[in-house]
Amino acid sequence: MSFQGIKEASMKISDVANKTPVMTSRTLNSKLQAEIYFKCENFQRVGAFKFRGAYYALSLLSEEEKKTGVITHSSGNHAQAVALAASILGIHATIVMPKGAPANKINATKNYGAEIIFCDNTLEARSQTTEKLIEKYHYFLIHPYDDNNIICGQGTAAYELIKEIGELDMVIAPLGGGGLLSGTALAAKGLCPKAQVFGVEPSMADDAYQSIQAGYIIESTYPNTIADGLRTSICERTFNIIREFVDQIVTVSEKEIINAMRFLWERMKLIVEPSGAVPLAALLSKKVNVNNMKVGIILSGGNIDIEPFFQLLEKRVVKL
Repeated sequence: MSFQGIKEASMKISDVANKTPVMTSRTLNSKLQAEIYFKCENFQRVGAFKFRGAYYALSLLSEEEKKTGVITHSSGNHAQAVALAASILGIHATIVMPKGAPANKINATKNYGAEIIFCDNTLEARSQTTEKLIEKYHYFLIHPYDDNNIICGQGTAAYELIKEIGELDMVIAPLGGGGLLSGTALAAKGLCPKAQVFGVEPSMADDAYQSIQAGYIIESTYPNTIADGLRTSICERTFNIIREFVDQIVTVSEKEIINAMRFLWERMKLIVEPSGAVPLAALLSKKVNVNNMKVGIILSGGNIDIEPFFQLLEKRVVKL
């Protein structure tokens, strides 16, 4: 796991993953007096950056491991990513999902052909259910973030961003389990060593912030945040990378996340889920000073349940 690993992952997935667009907002740049570049992973396959790591990790499995099948646990985006990558590579995938996972993510995972096993809405239940299935069927675990190949794959988003727009003063990514932030930090420090790397997480799920402050991992219990993709706790692997390569972690409130989503939807016409909006939330709430800086932001995904919106429109049609 290194900058070289991210370069190799970038080459490996180049013909399969989408090379997602980089977008800017004149309004935002004027408001912040900075150059902000969004790497739009909401346009990635499965609607999130997770496809990068999942496909890379699965593509490196031995033929024996592929025949046995893979398993993972996820509340949504990683589940979809493993399901699609497994389908492309002809591998049976079993996904352990919490009962409270968003319906749109559950349905997408099913549609990609994976077998879904539901568990209680706790991190402990996810891990225990997965371990029991591995013991019974000998599946190969594709962990959402505690995996070198996953981290290298996730780092390709920042690698592509910097390769396209040049050296940055700062790179910002969401922080849940730490796989994306770890890969982002390795890519950023490899391409522009002087760049600052920031991680952002919800204040309702700030286990990483607390862990870095304490100097040891403080685990969270399935926290109640709208950023469902950031409810997981960091692991030793990501904790150590973050301590070494990430300059600062900041937290944002639920209201600040919603405000960032509103800006992206209204001003940039980008459908971004709460987890993907947290970096912008940190800028709009002035938690991070970017004045006169060139900043890259990883918009991690756009998988949000839009059914309530269409139900509202249908109700209006009935009344006409």
